[in-house]
Amino acid sequence: MGEASVSVSASELISQLVQIGTSSEDDSNQRQVTHFAASGSRNTSPLGRSGSRNTSPSRQKVVKTKPRGLEEETVVTTFSKTTHPDIQMEDNIWAMLPEDLLNEILARVPPFMIFRLRSVCKRWNSILQDMSFLKFHSQVPSHGPCLVTFWKNGQTLQCSVFSLPLKQWYRIPFTFLPQWAFCLVGSSGGLVYFSGFDGLTFRTIVCNPLTQAWRILPSMHFNQQRQLILVVDRMDRSFKVIANSDIYGDNSLPIEVYDSKIDRWTVHQIMPAMNLCSSKMAFCDSRLYLETLSPLGLMMYRLDSGYWEHIPAKFPRSLLDGYLVAGKKKRLFLVGRIGIYSTLQSMRIWELDHTKVVWVEICRMPPRYFRDLLRLSAERFECFGQDNLICFTSWNQAKGLLYDVERKVWSWIVGCAIQTFATQVCFYEPRFDASIY
Repeated sequence: MGEASVSVSASELISQLVQIGTSSEDDSNQRQVTHFAASGSRNTSPLGRSGSRNTSPSRQKVVKTKPRGLEEETVVTTFSKTTHPDIQMEDNIWAMLPEDLLNEILARVPPFMIFRLRSVCKRWNSILQDMSFLKFHSQVPSHGPCLVTFWKNGQTLQCSVFSLPLKQWYRIPFTFLPQWAFCLVGSSGGLVYFSGFDGLTFRTIVCNPLTQAWRILPSMHFNQQRQLILVVDRMDRSFKVIANSDIYGDNSLPIEVYDSKIDRWTVHQIMPAMNLCSSKMAFCDSRLYLETLSPLGLMMYRLDSGYWEHIPAKFPRSLLDGYLVAGKKKRLFLVGRIGIYSTLQSMRIWELDHTKVVWVEICRMPPRYFRDLLRLSAERFECFGQDNLICFTSWNQAKGLLYDVERKVWSWIVGCAIQTFATQVCFYEPRFDASIY
């Protein structure tokens, strides 16, 4: 085979790939839809005849089919959305593209756009089951943080994802999980986990929303509602779930840890008797941190050694409610309201100085954002974080407030998904290679 006369850089090829699913009819005021394409997708390329390996999207004929998968949702945000002009595809380039280069390019396409590309041809339709593609996909940097939201429409669980890099909402079908009374707990490394009761037994479910693979973890030794933390090891292709109890005193339960490599729970040390702040914990640098009222400060559990340690880091004065948030590079944040009267309240963020064992204030929420987020002094809010990003939501708001710790930037995320007290929200990193086994 002679050498191709056209030279195209990898970045140009990626740009061309991304443009496949972006038609010239895109309008920010219209609802867009994307596919989970069927395995029998028709090959529309003029090169798709016998004896020719077709990897080329056609410029001459486009087949529009009814969507059955990811669904884009329009949203008004404070972000600016970059538009790109249409780029013409060169069939002769794609027809001769080596398999490993094609996989490397596709692995760099944002995960939500992969579903658009699956409708191009049979070869691309099977891309998510291709081990070569998954190998390349596991080696590329993350798509970037997203917000995943869950709520129930009648008895049907609904799921939407807001991609911060793409500045777009996507709807993910979520009918594959059992109809139990479970709730969203959190996410890590591309996996999302839920907890609840299937009748009388407390259960934990772990799933990958993109591949729709899921599993029910074995029952714990102690059948009781627990606080859970999921920790994913991408290099080892495994995960652990740490279960801690809200109960303290004589009825304390030991830490239980589930390891996906051995598929069972193991019982660890019982936490010393003390008064915990319910649901105020974070996992940072292989350590589990919990807020305690008596003695005042933090309890730290070392997962590697299995021992508890008290950290006498006193909380700021007049702290009404606080959340522990894990950041990058061993950074641990405390987020909470300060004040007594509604006119004197404010939201602040502190970082733990591990050397001096004190909380150091690093940011205050601007008053206008605080008034928009919490219109009532006693209004409840939620706070969660990932990769030095902290998100605030409140029950009566149809938007979330995002704070970038490194850039020191505040911004609103407006969307139909964050709208009721029953909505459950957390950060999420979309990955096709996140395995539940």
